Amino acid sequence: MICLPCDFYLGPAPEIARALLGMRLVRIIDGTRLSGRILETEAYSGEEDAACHARFGLTKRNAVMYGPPGRAYIYFTYGMHWCLNTVTGAEGSPAAVLVRAILPLEGLETISANRKGVPERNWTDGPAKLCKALEIDGSLYAAILCSDGSPLRIEQDAEIPDENIEITPRIGIQYAPEPWLSMPWRYRVIRLKGLQNEH
Repeated sequence: MICLPCDFYLGPAPEIARALLGMRLVRIIDGTRLSGRILETEAYSGEEDAACHARFGLTKRNAVMYGPPGRAYIYFTYGMHWCLNTVTGAEGSPAAVLVRAILPLEGLETISANRKGVPERNWTDGPAKLCKALEIDGSLYAAILCSDGSPLRIEQDAEIPDENIEITPRIGIQYAPEPWLSMPWRYRVIRLKGLQNEH
């Protein structure tokens, strides 16, 4: 499969969040592909977005958000979990899309081992879960997602029709005031027909 080009990520974060649904997140480990189709995303856009990690300006943690689009913004949360975002928009304008869930497709044996004891339906149905499943951590911070040689990348894959997608406010951001709390910037595939077991 072909990586999404870097200019794919140039648009506004909400547009990229929608466009990423159905694309394939790929992690290469010792030549082995682990992958899954993206099923859920959330957009975070700019210093004015009170739910965005850029709301306090440039920091060491969020520096990659201010750089070129198509990079991985990976952060540690709750002292135990990694989460993956794709940087979007023009350089200098911090924005990103959180990848919240994927449908596992390749490397299922490794994914199963990484999620030992967890039911298959729950392997990758959350942002921290998918990072554990695909062994995504801070060592991949700023990885170039639009490079065929990258150990972490996103490839072109399935197109998801609008009728298969639910759009809602973002979740887990109770700290954010309105209008940011209710921004409809969460995108989720709600029907999987035709998407499973396609390698």
